[in-house]
Amino acid sequence: MSEAEGAAEHPPRINCVLICGGVWHDIDFARLELLKLLAEDERVRTRVFEDFEKVEAIGEADILITYTCDVTPSLKAQEILRDWLAGGGRWYALHGTNSVLRLMDDGVWEAPRWAPLFMDLLGSQFISHPPIAPYTVTVADPSHPLVEGVEPFDTTDELYHLERHGDLHVLLQTECTEPGTGFREAEDAPGMQPVMYIKHHGKGAVLYNTLGHCRGHYDLQPLADWWPTVDRCAWDLPVFYDLLRRGIGWLKERAPD
Repeated sequence: MSEAEGAAEHPPRINCVLICGGVWHDIDFARLELLKLLAEDERVRTRVFEDFEKVEAIGEADILITYTCDVTPSLKAQEILRDWLAGGGRWYALHGTNSVLRLMDDGVWEAPRWAPLFMDLLGSQFISHPPIAPYTVTVADPSHPLVEGVEPFDTTDELYHLERHGDLHVLLQTECTEPGTGFREAEDAPGMQPVMYIKHHGKGAVLYNTLGHCRGHYDLQPLADWWPTVDRCAWDLPVFYDLLRRGIGWLKERAPD
């Protein structure tokens, strides 16, 4: 059997890095759900970390997925991410990956601009959100394969107000009419907000999806010992899993042949 025939019979391995970590979310739940989706393709071999500091693993990865909250990479890690994207890397960033949050002495949350390179790579920084409540997500570019055929849908989730960075190809969006609660910059937030978009970097790109809040009883510690409900938000919707699978497929389009 020739080398080409062997490659056709045995497709190449896809090396994935999954980063799941941070605060105020049910990271265990999100990690498990994402691993189950990645396991649907036996070519994908996944290494899992809680932060961005395993820079060698990121540099060697074919694809990257992140579900974090208030996890800021070191400058070295940000530079590795920048170079990896420019060289053709694809990154599916979910929910709170773009958050930097600090609770101030007056009880108000702020979003410090401590990681400008990181937010430029992601294409946005989280600023605030109104109370979790139902809202409608609409398709901004129905011709794009990542959202083609997706109908408008209602979800009960955190509606992110974003500070945008650079040229974003918006795929899903929603109109926000409520200010954030408890955030310093909440008053300027209402308006049309991206829900899912692509930002290109050289030969690579970031796909960002703000949906997917989740929280269990113990996930607000030390702010609160017990949260009374188990919140799954968009994770309860088949369309969210469809978007996750489409995003993983988009990642694998740049994987080795």
